[in-house]
Amino acid sequence: MRQGWEVKKLGGICEFVRGPFGGSLKKSMFKDSGYAVYEQQHAIYNQFSSIRYFVDENKFNEMNRFKLNAGDLIMSCSGTMGKTAIVPQNIKEGIINQALLKLTPSEKININFLKIWMESPDFQNKINDLSQGAAIKNVASVKILKEIDINLPQIREQKQIVEVLDKAFADIDVIKANAEQNLKNTKELFDSYLQNIFSNPSNDWELSKIKDIGLTQTGSTPKTSDPLNFGNAIPFVKPADINIDGNGCINYKNMGLSEKGKELSRIIPKNSVLMVCIGATITKIGYSLFDITCNQQINTVTPKANIDFKFIYYAMSHSSFTSQVLHGASQATLPIINKSKWETLNILYPQSLQEQQKIVEKLDNISKEVKLLEEVYKKKIEDCEELKKSLLDKAFKGELI
Repeated sequence: MRQGWEVKKLGGICEFVRGPFGGSLKKSMFKDSGYAVYEQQHAIYNQFSSIRYFVDENKFNEMNRFKLNAGDLIMSCSGTMGKTAIVPQNIKEGIINQALLKLTPSEKININFLKIWMESPDFQNKINDLSQGAAIKNVASVKILKEIDINLPQIREQKQIVEVLDKAFADIDVIKANAEQNLKNTKELFDSYLQNIFSNPSNDWELSKIKDIGLTQTGSTPKTSDPLNFGNAIPFVKPADINIDGNGCINYKNMGLSEKGKELSRIIPKNSVLMVCIGATITKIGYSLFDITCNQQINTVTPKANIDFKFIYYAMSHSSFTSQVLHGASQATLPIINKSKWETLNILYPQSLQEQQKIVEKLDNISKEVKLLEEVYKKKIEDCEELKKSLLDKAFKGELI
């Protein structure tokens, strides 16, 4: 640690107030208007204008200890832990709920320095290590949080560190935003190639129903209550195993069936195209290079010898086909299109197998180039985040200025 810095307990430089527990603030007490009740979303999204809940003046006065003031800092304490926001001037008067922690810094610490430190890996790792709960994590008690150490320079140096980090982070954010836009553009580039090919078919292209271009099947699941149905005889594919790399590839290793389970299931031959036909990932698509089985959430087509399976994969990836699926799906809470309806959807393809293969070769090459570009931009985005972490680490070790 740099000379002149001190190690302080967080409780020695901030006043802590954890939101009210128990029955002191229940939804039955909320009103349509009045004094604001601030909750996790205000820390998570760093906004104070959207208010969902209110209390009347009597309740507000009763809970005055939990009142938010400009210059306080709030932190989310449950589930999405450790998100912070500085309370700005002129917010609507109100109180915090049980999922927030309010910190009021003393004159020994600059609030922006405090916020940046609380967003650093140093602090975030500490509260995660100290958190409680299994399914939903909850931040440790105020008593424990107060004992967390912070390396603290003098106020003047705190402000200098904040200035340096603010400028550096602004520059990094510009680089990251450009990389994210380039990544978006790259993904759209491949879509534009698909659009160009499948929106402008030649006169020799044929329109057929899915059931007329090959064997259609829906997957099936043997009894899960019998462990003897599962093993390594043949892969058993589920929706999460499809299109794992964005190129239609399938994960064959997550689950498999035994010889017994295989006998009870439909075999999907290699060079088949698989599409998820239920739920949030409806239209997710991939292709198999091996004989497989799959569950009943997936419809499949195994094209005839004169039709290239990879061409069908690309054709079914295009919006001209996926829009048919979505239009044909039931409009319930859980969208679904059954096999009998799915196999009657239309698909366009060149009558010449050679022409199909030529298009596939072109799209495969473009896809590879796009994936390489995507990896470059993803790496740049990751590097931006790592650079921020490195700067924060140096800042709180006294190595930044």
